[in-house]
Amino acid sequence: MDLPPGAAYPKATDIRAPRGLDWRKSFRWRWHSAIVLLLCDVAALAIAGRLAAHLNQFYAPLPPPLVLGTWVGLPGLFWILMTVTLLLFARSGLYSASSQWKNYVRSGQLVSTVYLAALLLGYFYDPKLAPPRSLVITAWLGSVSLVIGFRLLASLMLKQFEQAQTTVFLLARAERLATLAHVLKRRSRYQIVGTALAATTSTAETIQAILRSGAQEVLAESLPQTELASGLYWQLRRAGITLRLIPSSVEMLHRRGVPEIVAGIPTLRMEATLLGGWDYRLKRWFDCLGALVGLILLSPLFLAVAIVIKLSSPGAVFFCQERMGLHGRVFQMWKFRTMVPDAAALQADLEQQNEAGDGVMFKIRHDPRITAIGHFLRRTSIDELPQLFNVLLGQMSLVGPRPLPLRDVERFDPWHHTRHQVLPGITGLWQISGRSSLDAFNDAARLDLYYIDNWSLNLDLEILLETVKIVVCGKGAY
Repeated sequence: MDLPPGAAYPKATDIRAPRGLDWRKSFRWRWHSAIVLLLCDVAALAIAGRLAAHLNQFYAPLPPPLVLGTWVGLPGLFWILMTVTLLLFARSGLYSASSQWKNYVRSGQLVSTVYLAALLLGYFYDPKLAPPRSLVITAWLGSVSLVIGFRLLASLMLKQFEQAQTTVFLLARAERLATLAHVLKRRSRYQIVGTALAATTSTAETIQAILRSGAQEVLAESLPQTELASGLYWQLRRAGITLRLIPSSVEMLHRRGVPEIVAGIPTLRMEATLLGGWDYRLKRWFDCLGALVGLILLSPLFLAVAIVIKLSSPGAVFFCQERMGLHGRVFQMWKFRTMVPDAAALQADLEQQNEAGDGVMFKIRHDPRITAIGHFLRRTSIDELPQLFNVLLGQMSLVGPRPLPLRDVERFDPWHHTRHQVLPGITGLWQISGRSSLDAFNDAARLDLYYIDNWSLNLDLEILLETVKIVVCGKGAY
């Protein structure tokens, strides 16, 4: 780092030492979000406790030594468990300004940990004072379900408190700066306040330019790896500026590793989990249960849409098309019909009007083949609902890379086929990150690869929640 002494920070100060605390930045998120999250957690745990207490009155009562007094209709033992749970949440960063608070699965795991620990402590203290199993199971399941559910709803509420605009400083190679700037300018939430070449990342001029720009975030790509940790990262951290890296495949693997020194060599250990595969089994169970419940609850809507389609235009109610699925297997994907019956034959004549930047996908904003009711079905994404049948058949998942027509797959580059290594989905990162506004398929493919490399049950929950919000607002579909 060639920053002159005293140029940006006090002389002889450790680069990791904090600068002055900006209380406005510290409390801006905390007051708006931490309190909302805390209230949601308290409400969820209290409702679960009341429900468990009500159901337990029909079975064995709580032993008197475990009551520990009663406040607001709940025994003292419950308030102790709630306090421990909330403290554990805070210790785990579930009320912090980082994205950790969105780790919904983690919140359910911590609630389960508290209940399990309480059972073990109670057993070793006095086995005869064990609480009724009906009470524990009801309170545990209710707490996990309500905490996760309330946090999912809270994330929708907290969107209202996000800043209307975020200032961003770009760092990238010369040929990529214009592309990244164009992408960001299309998102009204981001305002570019400066740019610099990635090769100049660690120079005093670039650091000073970032600080003077008033940027809240720095979006960086292709940074010099040997200088990143000692230069930009700590400088931005001290200044309270968020650093966002556009990762490569290698960097995605790095974040999964555990640092270890082996024979004096720094390494990253990446090993299989103890219960490897169970998270995916849970995903498939959730897929099947969600699809089944969805079909039952939405059956009146299915009937109404089918009647409207049949009355509004000639042709079948459903549209069935061959799509590329897992490991290149072709399957029939179902949708409500939104186009005229001979839409497939007409597409060849419309290819020259394709608005996709690279021609891989076929997109026309004002497609003449779409029927009147079809515009509404597409804008609301109701036309995609029949794919719940594909989920039940094991051909698709609720969340995953979007299966594409064979016409699009024929235009793939070799690396694009990596997306076929996982089960395709009804929704995915592509759909919540721009949907039809993405110009090039490479952008969508990178989102699919990011999803594959970083998949977790929590990521699926975030995508499903964001999909609901986007569908309600009708953004990005045509």
